[in-house]
Amino acid sequence: MKHNAQVVIVGSGLVGCSAAYYLCKHGIQPIVLEKKEIGHGGSSRNAGGVRQSARDPRELPMAMYAVENIWPGLSEELGIDIEYRQKGNLRLAKTSEHMTILEKTALKCQSLGLAMTMLSGEETRKKNPFISDEVIGSSWCPTDGHANPLLTTLGFYKKAREMGARFITGEEVVSLRKERGRISGVVTKCNVYGAEQVIVASGFESRAILNTVGIDIPMRKKLLESLVTEEMPYMFDEMLGVATSDFYGHQTKHGSFVFGGDAGFGNYYDFQKETMSTSLSPSVICRGVLRYFPMLSEMKVVRAWAGWKDESADGIPVIGPIGEVPGLYAACGFSGHGFGIAPAAGMELANLIAGGKSVLDLRELRYNRFLPKK
Repeated sequence: MKHNAQVVIVGSGLVGCSAAYYLCKHGIQPIVLEKKEIGHGGSSRNAGGVRQSARDPRELPMAMYAVENIWPGLSEELGIDIEYRQKGNLRLAKTSEHMTILEKTALKCQSLGLAMTMLSGEETRKKNPFISDEVIGSSWCPTDGHANPLLTTLGFYKKAREMGARFITGEEVVSLRKERGRISGVVTKCNVYGAEQVIVASGFESRAILNTVGIDIPMRKKLLESLVTEEMPYMFDEMLGVATSDFYGHQTKHGSFVFGGDAGFGNYYDFQKETMSTSLSPSVICRGVLRYFPMLSEMKVVRAWAGWKDESADGIPVIGPIGEVPGLYAACGFSGHGFGIAPAAGMELANLIAGGKSVLDLRELRYNRFLPKK
């Protein structure tokens, strides 16, 4: 009986941990299987943006719902300060091409009800006087923010455990099991776990796991890298980004800066079994940061890390049931911007399993959008 549960969740990132918590709120105590440590993947390897701006219209409603209904009260609900700050998001532009990108994004978001405006270079520097004179404008979303990814993930983990969820680390899932066409469990290297429903939320590794029951979600892995600096005096609160996504980041509650970006070494790291960051990567990311914030040139980087993002074929996640295998659910392909919507994704998976109905319309995020049109 210890290897059986109504629900087994594969993956202990923010989606897996939040799904476990919300299932427990419905009275369902799941088993969560993790190959390594809790939150080992992208949930502990991102810059913490809780962003609605510059999202695909298909996932924007989930991002807006999370910002309005989940993030503001999450520290109190989980009993831990997740360092959530709703202080806005500036996406910066240095060229007319950058401004065109941001203007199109702003118009798209405004049409869906998100408050987002365009600022001139002067208006941008009024909000943040540390920004370089090279910046000619920006987009501004006042309801965006940031939080601490690791504390958020561990907060859901701790609360779910208190409510009866079982987390088992060191369990590498090798396949899913079906009986009479329905999902019936999960096979690891050491054990077999029986389940009526299974959630696969393992980042890029979800693809191989789902392949074992004939389901393929087209996605690839791409390396993203982040760094954290020494503590600095308070400078600004808002989350930062740029039109071309060269870098993104914020100043933390403790004064250090967390910046992320693509250093361009992904092809090299594709040959590595483990993600890693070298002395080359932070310098590349920092050169990009300094074009926007030259006064940070003397600041010391104290740590850097790298992680894979599970980039789907169309750049938005798959969240919801897999119709061909009743009882199977997937949450993957978040494409490097899953942190802000992960708690809402976990909540909706729990709602579907417990009551058969989600709060939001998830049809645009279903797996079947990749199937041939009839």
